[in-house]
Amino acid sequence: MHLGRSCEVTDQLGPLLRQLRNQAGLTQEAVAERSGVSVRTIRRLESATNLDHRLGTLNLLADALELGSADREHLATMLARADTPAAAMAQALPAGPGPSGSAGEPPRSPSDRAPVSAPSAAVLAAAGALAREARRGWQREEEQRQVHDPFPLPLRWRSAPESLMDYPANVQRLPPGATAQLDLGGDLDLGGELDLGGELHRIAEVYGRIRSGRLVILGRAGSGKSILLIRFVLDFLATLSLPDRVPLIFNIGTWDATAATLRDWLVGQLLRDHPHLARRTPGGPTLAAALVDADLILPVLDGFDEIAEGLRRDALEALNATSLPLVLTSRRDEYADAVRRAGAPLNWAAGIELVDLTLDDLTAYLPRTARPAGRGETGAGWDPVLEQLQTRQSPAGGVLTTVLTTPLMVALARTMYSEAPHRDPVELLDSTRFPSAESVEKHLLAGFVSTVYRPSLPGRNAGGRWRQAWDPQRAAHWLGYLAHQLVRPHQLRRDLAWWQLGDSLRRSTRIGVATVVSALCIAGSTWTVGLVAAQVSPGQILMEGAMMGLSAGLAFGTVYAAILAFGGTFQPAHVRLRLRRGRSGSARPPARAFTLRFAVVLLGGFVMGVGCAVAVAVVRARYWETPPTSPETIRATLINMLVFGLIFGLAVGLVFGLLAALEVPVDVSFAATPVHFLSANRATVGQQVLILAPALALTIAFGGRLVVNLLQGPLGPLNWELPDALLIGAAGGLGSALSYAFCFTAWGQWVILCRVWLPLTGRLPWNTIAFLEHAYHRGVLRQSGAVYQFRHFRLQEHLNHSYRKR
Repeated sequence: MHLGRSCEVTDQLGPLLRQLRNQAGLTQEAVAERSGVSVRTIRRLESATNLDHRLGTLNLLADALELGSADREHLATMLARADTPAAAMAQALPAGPGPSGSAGEPPRSPSDRAPVSAPSAAVLAAAGALAREARRGWQREEEQRQVHDPFPLPLRWRSAPESLMDYPANVQRLPPGATAQLDLGGDLDLGGELDLGGELHRIAEVYGRIRSGRLVILGRAGSGKSILLIRFVLDFLATLSLPDRVPLIFNIGTWDATAATLRDWLVGQLLRDHPHLARRTPGGPTLAAALVDADLILPVLDGFDEIAEGLRRDALEALNATSLPLVLTSRRDEYADAVRRAGAPLNWAAGIELVDLTLDDLTAYLPRTARPAGRGETGAGWDPVLEQLQTRQSPAGGVLTTVLTTPLMVALARTMYSEAPHRDPVELLDSTRFPSAESVEKHLLAGFVSTVYRPSLPGRNAGGRWRQAWDPQRAAHWLGYLAHQLVRPHQLRRDLAWWQLGDSLRRSTRIGVATVVSALCIAGSTWTVGLVAAQVSPGQILMEGAMMGLSAGLAFGTVYAAILAFGGTFQPAHVRLRLRRGRSGSARPPARAFTLRFAVVLLGGFVMGVGCAVAVAVVRARYWETPPTSPETIRATLINMLVFGLIFGLAVGLVFGLLAALEVPVDVSFAATPVHFLSANRATVGQQVLILAPALALTIAFGGRLVVNLLQGPLGPLNWELPDALLIGAAGGLGSALSYAFCFTAWGQWVILCRVWLPLTGRLPWNTIAFLEHAYHRGVLRQSGAVYQFRHFRLQEHLNHSYRKR
């Protein structure tokens, strides 16, 4: 499409966009579907002038309108004339100075190599959105952890042992014959030394001097590796200029290198934490896959030591099979063992190792955390404790000095003694209570939860609601259960995903709960429809509802058990429903989505129909006094099982297949925090029920008539009167929709297991999501995309061990 000379040239960007859209013959909804830009944004762009337009947004619209080069240049000219900030016009992501060095400086890794192929505007816009989302999330995480209050603890590091790093010449990707050295004393010289020493604020600078873009960060438990990664990501994003790689933190402990490639695992993690990346590019792959394939993601892999011991060698070998720039963290011993087993360290990787905090660091930091309003009336604060540590006059002081060499233990000590009233840190010098470093650490870990859940004055939270008070002992018990359910054979998981909290229950328990819930849904819908219609006696209605619920519950329970037996899981929805579809942007092609869903649910509908026929036979035997064992009754029951099975199977398959064809990925503005993700899934399931219930009712009623007419000849006279068909359709449609919502969706599993069963058995509170959010705001949990994680692995292990001892 080309504007040509006949088109009126306008100096306003909004009218120009509207003119281009009209010439393309597209509605605003169609453009929104193609581009991923919301209808509201398009309407605002077309109706207003002098707005802060984003180049990435306009590129998406240009792709959707299939503009030629001349039209794109014209659009760019209009954008240049608009009164917008220069940063917004220049790129999809506002940024400061670019990360690449000047002409005489070595380029930093993410800018050192251009992406494999030039990414499309849609992919670049997705990268910019990811960068903005990561920046917001990790800035919030730093605030939650009080990293800058009163100032950051001075994390320092030194070069890792040579046996755990590749040769310096390989790290710097030098040509044959060139040499390089790793020395703490100098700066980078392409033929000389690489200085890897530094402090917290220098981590992005140090990484920028590594030509390979590969860095391993080693440190013992609690040494500050996660804090260092957050600072690295934020500093890197502060100078990001697309198409540089966007640094994103991934918990590598969940990766099984024998089951998935690194590329596929990264794509899966992106889709989980950023559901809008399920939208498909014009070329076919999802935005998540396109971002990885276009080399626009810099994986920051946290927790190599958390990979199951038997899989670490495979993971290291898989990482060595690629030259992808990355950052990897691990405890030293676990990484050294993997290097020994694999026979080589991470290829092309430099390495640094975090060092302990010093007494001078503690002297500068701890007193400033104990503000006057937060100290106990009888406590003397940290000064007497630090004096004892400086003089080294007591064994207890030496023990405490050993403990307070990691940022984790310092943070726990701060929480217990600087932020809680009436607590005196002098008690840490009691050698009778704390004869060893291990006893002090256990004391700090155990006291952390009781301290953060200490009773406080009632008040309102940021949302204006009254804060809910949680009993410290009950909170510790619930947190212990959460930590315990993360335990798997030979591995401790990190991700607390709301849709997986019920997975730790025994399979028989889950099947039993699903059977009962589906039976109640079918029985309740049958009773409701029967009482409203009032065609038979209340006793018969109750009987019909009970039998229909029992048979359908067993049918749904069988399907549920089969799903679990074949390793099926109930994953949260990454889609929303739209009645209008465009040419692109769907999670998968509509025809394929229909076929897959139809085939999967056809059998389940057939089983439900068979159960319905059995229930009808029982009711007839009770109220019509038909002999249940007579040949005529048996023949009629078998025919009904086949007919009802076909009616329900075809109806359910057709409706669910059409529903799948209406699914599109969530909007690009969606932020996958746990609460937002849960809310979005609740809304999606609600929409599905509102569509499924009437659609199933009508399809069963009128589709059943078609099936009966086709089977009249071979099966003899069959009755399917419209009034009875509508009643059966209404009861079956409503009951089936509710059974699907509660038993076969991730949100439904959350409701029946985490909001009902687990609280009923005392393992979780009744308002589970409020408790998780409270734990996050108290600093016990952290957020990582769509999941929660315990603040630190040591805390998770402690809570798990405490729970098991009860």
